[in-house]
Amino acid sequence: MGDITPYIEVRNLTVAYGDKVVVHGISFSVAPGEHLSLLGPSGCGKSTTLRCIAGLETPTEGEIVIDSRVVFSSERGINIPTEKRNLSMVFQSYAIWPHMTVFDNVAYGLRTRKQRDVDIDAQVMSALEMVGMKDLASRPATDLSGGQQQRVALARSYACRPKVILLDEPLSNLDARLRTRMREEMKELQQQFAASTLYVTHDQEEAMAMSNRVIVMREGHIEQEGPPLEIYNQPRSRFVADFIGAANIITGKLADSSSARPVLDVGGGILLSCAPRDSMPEPGPDGKHTVAVRSVYAELSTQPTPAAQNQWPATIEQRILLGDIVTYFIRWPGGLIRVHGFPGALLEEKASVFLTIPPERAILVDGNV
Repeated sequence: MGDITPYIEVRNLTVAYGDKVVVHGISFSVAPGEHLSLLGPSGCGKSTTLRCIAGLETPTEGEIVIDSRVVFSSERGINIPTEKRNLSMVFQSYAIWPHMTVFDNVAYGLRTRKQRDVDIDAQVMSALEMVGMKDLASRPATDLSGGQQQRVALARSYACRPKVILLDEPLSNLDARLRTRMREEMKELQQQFAASTLYVTHDQEEAMAMSNRVIVMREGHIEQEGPPLEIYNQPRSRFVADFIGAANIITGKLADSSSARPVLDVGGGILLSCAPRDSMPEPGPDGKHTVAVRSVYAELSTQPTPAAQNQWPATIEQRILLGDIVTYFIRWPGGLIRVHGFPGALLEEKASVFLTIPPERAILVDGNV
């Protein structure tokens, strides 16, 4: 982020419940206007981290800085209450007041801040217009669908003009089609609204679509962070490769490390040239190195490609049509591999093909599970 002062800084944050540590001394920052996602499976500590930033939970150790002001410090005994942290939060459950209208739900936070009625009216209607709910301002909250409730929750978070919005799995209660549509709408709102967003999700598609930067968490630790495409194309560990996207995991003994591209023997004398690394990742407990190959990057052809590296004869064992993509399960000399293709050029089951794994797409990762 260069010389830009982060809007949120988390420093050595640790959270423990008795003897159980759920967040292990993590540090990260969110720049002004940045959209950052905390991504990981259930129980990895991502929601706990978000709630600590919001002031809804108290960390065991560490420091949290918001807008250059320390709002929590275990060492200095500082713990600023939630309402004084200048944050808005959208919960998984929406937290809509059922006895209020749409307008009153959105206005609630503004009224607790003792703003003038004329300002409240303008800000509420502006926020409702942003989420396409202006015409439903007088509707009772009990008459809203799940998607409409989510829009009200978003409008409420935008209405007070915060500099940062925290979102805790905000789409997980919606069905798949509505979740996709709401994700697109939220992306548009991000572009209209200058606030930073810190987005917690277990859905890698949401993280990829909504974020400038992603932090992948595992068991209370940060496993990897970076731009979404970098994490997708350059996973550092087997966990990240497995969790984000569809990856084939191939293991083998290091056969040659002297050339520009490391070469693994994946069994039976089958040699796999890999993308270069600055340093070799740790092998697994069995001494074998681990390679991740994204299913979209492995290639199938009916004829061999002259002088191609990493090309072998193979057989299509199974084909599964999944609408926009086709998944093939391919038997090759190194075992079984999954390859994604497109329905415009279908290959038949049991057909003989040639499998190519471009060396730059064979990514060496940390083999420790």
